Amino acid sequence: MLRGFYTAASGMLTQQRRTEMLTNNISNANTTGFKADQTSVRSFPEMLLGNMQRNAIPTEKNLSVPKLLQVGSLSTGVYVQEANPLFTQGTLEETELSTDIALADENLPINEETGKTGSVLYTVQDKDGQMRYTRDGSFTLDGQGYLTNSKGYYVLDENNERIQLENDRFTVTEKGMIFEGNNQAARLGIGYADDPTKQLVKDGEGLYRAVDNELPNAYAAEGLTFSTKQGFLEGSNVDQSRTMTEMMSAYRSFEANQKVLQAYDKSLDKAVNEVGKL
Repeated sequence: MLRGFYTAASGMLTQQRRTEMLTNNISNANTTGFKADQTSVRSFPEMLLGNMQRNAIPTEKNLSVPKLLQVGSLSTGVYVQEANPLFTQGTLEETELSTDIALADENLPINEETGKTGSVLYTVQDKDGQMRYTRDGSFTLDGQGYLTNSKGYYVLDENNERIQLENDRFTVTEKGMIFEGNNQAARLGIGYADDPTKQLVKDGEGLYRAVDNELPNAYAAEGLTFSTKQGFLEGSNVDQSRTMTEMMSAYRSFEANQKVLQAYDKSLDKAVNEVGKL
């Protein structure tokens, strides 16, 4: 009976984690460049139950060999194996601001080994000088003319150098080149992950860090096509109606496991306080 406690409790913990993740997705539905998380739920290994039986009572002269009768398998519960971002593109929204630049996916190759679709991201430098990646193209110029993101991190060019501009009256081509008048000032640094679920790890504030420290240059990737859209921002890819439906499903599953747990508790109460009296 105690095994049922553990199975029901693991189900409740799993649905609680799913609810927390889905709530975070909903709260970031209007966050620029946000990628919704998806959970992968797995079952613990099943336990094979058996019953030891003897044909006769064993004595010193008669030691019968016990027989193992298989009762069947028992599930030992479920758990959240991992939570991975969904890197599909969000809706592009026009802002008409020169410092807002969105990445538009066009042809993203599929990884032959994993079947995953790749993703392109801006390269930025955090406060500790570490390289990070983001889809949030809401940029601005700081007091020294450096192009930064909304968190104050420096936006890097294709040579991983900071981009310094004279003013915000610059133009960005679809190939990521930044022009001040007729002069090319820089080219936006774009990294490419052919399997983002394995190559990228969430680092908070819409940032990702590469598992191998640095992603390859997206401009040199074979078969990859994308464009940069000045005056646009990429919205979140959260499907709010679907997320709300999944939240209700997770809540109902949590409630069902809770009822099972209460039923086990009542059974144990009777076993201890009523059957135990006999």
